[in-house]
Amino acid sequence: MGNSERVTVTLSGDLVEGIDRLERNRSRFIAEAIQHELDRRRRDALLQSLSSPHPETTELADMGLADWTSDLPNDEGLVDPRGGTAVRWIEDRGWVKETA
Repeated sequence: MGNSERVTVTLSGDLVEGIDRLERNRSRFIAEAIQHELDRRRRDALLQSLSSPHPETTELADMGLADWTSDLPNDEGLVDPRGGTAVRWIEDRGWVKETA
């Protein structure tokens, strides 16, 4: 979590008793519950977006990848594979120059 801010929230006595029966740290319990609810709402919004996408997105998907890429410029010659430095990723060390 990022920076903490103090907020005042009013809860019923029954809710507070229920929290206290399950968790010693009320703040952590409430923060986790709120995070869970925010994640759920984001997931629901994504599912809603997928079930009824924006019309322009649907047009692009219907067009197909081949049609979409047909208007792209030819990329030959944009990258010289002989240039640059060969590297590889090593866990715990990061990018390391390749040795012949």
